[in-house]
Amino acid sequence: MPELPEVETTRRGIEPHLAGRIVRRLLVREPRLRWPVPDAVADGLIDLPVERVRRRAKYLLLDNPRGSAIVHLGMSGSLRVLDVDVPLKAHDHWDLLLDDGRLLRYNDPRRFGCLLWQPAPEVHPLLAQLGPEPFDSGFDGGYLYARAHGRSGPVKHFLMDQAIVVGVGNIYAAEALFRAGIDPRRAAGRVSRARFEALAQAVKAILGHAIERGGTTLRDFLRPDGEPGYFEQELQVYGRAGEPCRVCGTPVASVRLGQRSSFYCRKCQR
Repeated sequence: MPELPEVETTRRGIEPHLAGRIVRRLLVREPRLRWPVPDAVADGLIDLPVERVRRRAKYLLLDNPRGSAIVHLGMSGSLRVLDVDVPLKAHDHWDLLLDDGRLLRYNDPRRFGCLLWQPAPEVHPLLAQLGPEPFDSGFDGGYLYARAHGRSGPVKHFLMDQAIVVGVGNIYAAEALFRAGIDPRRAAGRVSRARFEALAQAVKAILGHAIERGGTTLRDFLRPDGEPGYFEQELQVYGRAGEPCRVCGTPVASVRLGQRSSFYCRKCQR
């Protein structure tokens, strides 16, 4: 599933082509995505300019005076800005036609993404319970330490809880915990404030670097320009079970936490 850096990369790729453009038509070929595409999307978008494209967690929001179209890429979705005469491909499920003769096209082989509407000034239920963004000034070690108090579950699960902080999925949680030197299995309530400070800084640094590198290409993700992201080439532990740690040479370990594989170094992380 595309994580925060991939979604932010997509946002940066499409916003220059959408901001200020008037939406002329929404053409939905397959309304049966994760949820049916409601008529309110077309009603809210048509004949108004897109004011901006912003990101909240792993959702993209296309804002105008009436509200926001909410786009989620699901596990395999992608967005492209194309000329209107570009031939369709399999799994091209909807187009947003713009006033300059181009369109925003959504492709999703697995149909786990969504296109929904959030009328102004309401907050959609999908967004209402989300935690802070990792780049917010209030996201720091003190915040994590306070929220972790009394929690006995693994710190990796805590870090991936979208009510705690948004956008930190499996890949980047593993990488941030490695950088901070924290064993992903450690109980969140047993991590010190100082180590949470290191973790918060690691999250910010790793996500920021991954955005600049264009995200991580794992299976389906491609940037809006069709090129892969390059952060995968720099992963320290994720997906490297049995390979030597790049810091100490100890073989990278893998353990199942919940339904996901977690990768860590037995020597560097405690």
